[in-house]
Amino acid sequence: MFDFSNMFKTEGPDVVYSWTIPVFAVIIFVEMAYSHFNKEKIYETRDVATNVLFALLNYGLDIIMKGFSLFVMMFFYHHRLFDWQEGIWYWIAVFLAQDFAYYVHHYVDHHSRVFWAVHITHHNSDYFNISTGFRSPVFQPLYRYLFFSPLAFMGFHPWHILVAYSAIQIYGTFVHTQSIKSMGFLEYILVTPSHHRVHHACNIKYLDRNMGMGLIIWDKIFGTFEKEDPEVPVKYGVYPKITSKDPATMLFYEWRRIGKDIRQPGLSLKNRVKYLFYSPGWRHDGTGKTVKQYQKEYRERMKYKSLLVKDPVSETEYQYSPAEKPSGDQ
Repeated sequence: MFDFSNMFKTEGPDVVYSWTIPVFAVIIFVEMAYSHFNKEKIYETRDVATNVLFALLNYGLDIIMKGFSLFVMMFFYHHRLFDWQEGIWYWIAVFLAQDFAYYVHHYVDHHSRVFWAVHITHHNSDYFNISTGFRSPVFQPLYRYLFFSPLAFMGFHPWHILVAYSAIQIYGTFVHTQSIKSMGFLEYILVTPSHHRVHHACNIKYLDRNMGMGLIIWDKIFGTFEKEDPEVPVKYGVYPKITSKDPATMLFYEWRRIGKDIRQPGLSLKNRVKYLFYSPGWRHDGTGKTVKQYQKEYRERMKYKSLLVKDPVSETEYQYSPAEKPSGDQ
């Protein structure tokens, strides 16, 4: 039987995952059947296999890093600023703090190229379904705890932080679906499938939007929210498209591009470092464009078109043209 009380102990994360994985297996099977009988083609066998492979690699690295991650977080907890009394308000605070920490973590993943090189594996599928939620950023366990350590410094126990993270991630996996169009009034509070479809889109309008995983309020507070627009159908994947479906190619794709950029002859050390940590798309010679620059041009173009033409802009005009694919792969 499921002992709910164990969720709040050291084995909490393992309890959460062990009880939800079978549930996910059933849900994925149901969604695959739904896709097959409705001929929606939202699943592809090789893509699902890659999702599972990346999840297993991520989980293996997570196990290896678990001891060190907890050591770092416990260090901050030992020097904590506050002592909390456990209770309902404490757990509400833990979940809110964790959800915000994930938002910050996710924001950095999209706006700093070395982090994007890790995170891109979660976005480089042309499909979007429940199994996509398992398409993990494989190397993320190497640094993820650094974003959660401030919570331990604030007085939240590291095990409780990880329990909240596990629960929020479980919910976040469920929103990787095209089968649910709307969740009604919950669209104003939670990250929903509609919100997360926007996040996985490669349309210029949708890039780097809806970074939350549990609550959508952080995106609305910090200006990264974008509603799914029926006039701009979501296109999944990254640009430029990765032509190879080989898992190793997809895993190291952006790392190889970074390596090529920092090995350019005559480049200063400062610019080599910028290629690592500046936004994807940045180039030292000014020839690149970041997502912010593309979106600024997009808004100006749409504003100009709306002044000249009364008819709706065709859907294809919301996509990258062959000449303006962002080098940041977002």
